[in-house]
Amino acid sequence: MIEQAFGESSPWSLGVEEELMILDAETLALTPDIEHLVAWAEERSLPGVLKMELLASMVELATGVCESAADAVAALTELRAGAAEAAGLDGLRIAAAGTHAFSLPTAQQVAPDPRYREFVEYAGVSARRQAVCGLHVHVGMPSAEACMTALEGVLPWLPVVLALSANSPFLAGEETGLMSSRAEVLAQLPRAGGPPVFGSYAEWEAFVERFVRIGLADGYTRFWWDARPHPRFGTLEVRAPDQPTDVELTGAFAALLQALCRAAVERTPAGPYSRGDYAQNRWAALRFGPRAELIHPDGERLVRASELGAELLELVEPAAHELGSVELLGRIDPAACEGDRQLEVGRAESVEAVVADVAERTLGSD
Repeated sequence: MIEQAFGESSPWSLGVEEELMILDAETLALTPDIEHLVAWAEERSLPGVLKMELLASMVELATGVCESAADAVAALTELRAGAAEAAGLDGLRIAAAGTHAFSLPTAQQVAPDPRYREFVEYAGVSARRQAVCGLHVHVGMPSAEACMTALEGVLPWLPVVLALSANSPFLAGEETGLMSSRAEVLAQLPRAGGPPVFGSYAEWEAFVERFVRIGLADGYTRFWWDARPHPRFGTLEVRAPDQPTDVELTGAFAALLQALCRAAVERTPAGPYSRGDYAQNRWAALRFGPRAELIHPDGERLVRASELGAELLELVEPAAHELGSVELLGRIDPAACEGDRQLEVGRAESVEAVVADVAERTLGSD
C-alpha cells in the first residue's frame, strides 16, 4: 500500500513548484550551479525549499502548504529573490520560462544525484533532452476518491491550460514552430502525456505497484503524466503548464487549477474523458498555443483555445470566488501567451535578447 495523506491538510490548499534555469550572468547560457544554490538555501529561513532537478543548470522552487494562490505568489516571489541572490554570489542569474532559447539541452550536466544518473542511463537521449521547465501545482484533496474525480474532471481542460501557458517557442537556438517546445520534449519520456483511465484510486495504486514490482519504476513519482495523484502530499498534482516568466501568472494558473479541481469534485462526474481527444488537443495546444483548434470537452465541435480559455475562466469563477482568487485570474489573457512575447523579441532582435528579456522579467521587471 502506498502511504497517503489525503484529507490531512485543508481541502484545496496549494503547493506550487517552479522549475527555473541557472544562467551565466554575461553569456546568459545555461550554467551548472545547483549544489551551491541548494546549500545556500539550507542555511536560511525561506517559505519553501530550493531543490535539485534532473540537470545541474536547473533549480526547483517549492513552496510549503499555502491556503491561497496569493500566499503561493508571495512565497514564490521570495524564493525567486533568494535563488537570484544565491546565483549572484557565483556570477550567475536565474530565468523562468519553458525552455532556454539557445543553450543545447544535450550539452548540459546531469545533477549529482544517483537517481538522476540512473534515469539518464535508462532513458538515454530522451532524458538528455529534458532541459525544459514546467509549473507543477498541487491541490489538496479531501480523500483518495475525490483525487481521482478531480483528475478526470480537470483532464478535458488541461490542453487549454497548456495553450494559455505556452512559453517555449525556442529551443537550441531555433524557432521550433511550436508554442510549447517543452510539452513536445516532455512527451518523449516514458509514462508521459495523459494518464490512462482508472476506475478508482485502488486501480491506480495497483497499476503503480505493478510497475514497481516488475522493476519499471521505483515509485509513483516516476510517472510523468500531465496530472497524477500524489498521495504522500495528499494532493492532485497538475504538471501540464509551461513555466511562466511572470510570477503573477504562476499565481494565476495556480488559482485556475485550484478552482478547477474544486469545481470538478463538487459537480456530478461526467465519466472518463476520451484519451484520444486528449492526445489530439495536447498536440494542437503545444503547436499553436491560444490559436489552437481544440475538440470541445463535449466532444462534438472544434473551438479555438482562446475561446475555450474564456469558457474555462467562466466555469471556475464561482469556485474562485469561494477561494478568494478571482482577482489573480484576471492576469490570464485567453487570447495570448508569454511565448508570443518571446517570438516578438526573437524575431526583432535575437535569441540572446529573448533570454535577456526573460531573465529581467523573472524578477519582476517589465
